[in-house]
Amino acid sequence: MKEHSAPRPRRTAGKPAKAKKQGWLTPKRAVILGTAAVILVGGGGFTVYTAVQNASAPAEEPLSLGDLSKMLSGDPFAPDPQSDVLKAQAAQALKADKLKAQRDHRKPLDQIVIPKEAPGGGGFDPQQLPPGTANPTGNKALGKQMLEARGWADQWGCLEKLWMKESGWNERAMNRYSGAYGIPQSLPGHKMASAGGDWQTNAATQIEWGLGYIKGRYGTPCGAWGHSQAKGWY
Repeated sequence: MKEHSAPRPRRTAGKPAKAKKQGWLTPKRAVILGTAAVILVGGGGFTVYTAVQNASAPAEEPLSLGDLSKMLSGDPFAPDPQSDVLKAQAAQALKADKLKAQRDHRKPLDQIVIPKEAPGGGGFDPQQLPPGTANPTGNKALGKQMLEARGWADQWGCLEKLWMKESGWNERAMNRYSGAYGIPQSLPGHKMASAGGDWQTNAATQIEWGLGYIKGRYGTPCGAWGHSQAKGWY
């Protein structure tokens, strides 16, 4: 009996077999992406960089109700709890350094430093200090005269000691620990702008502001000196 071979599969007419699926990156897409990259690196690079920088920058802190209240009231000597805390912390830091200096048998750090430029803030840019040195002796004479003009001649002893302790009567003095500035050690320094736009370098402007601050917060220089003796700051 003749052996039959297995039937051959029949080819069906119709659609041809599907071609292998292409990858995502077609030649056309590659050209488009290449062109976009050139534009980005050239003209658009700076825009993207700026956007990233702006997005990563911290948002500016809004004014607090206390700040708004002081601005609207027009009182440059109103109590400032935040500044008072910084002053108290600076006094503690100075005290701690003095104790450590005693243990280490070294001279304690001076709380006052003289910066290369006056601080900015409040719309004022940092200002290069004029050549030469300050004149604490002349500043003292001016302060005594301005004090007497306010009818506080009997308060000179307290004021002289207070500002000698705070700044050495140096209009360029800055507190090492808090950043307070000027003869009366305003914190921040630009508060003194309420007495004059030349607050960064003019001793008379700083003294005028300082006397107003003392009157508003402590009544008299001796009141301020008493607070300074008790707390380490005023």
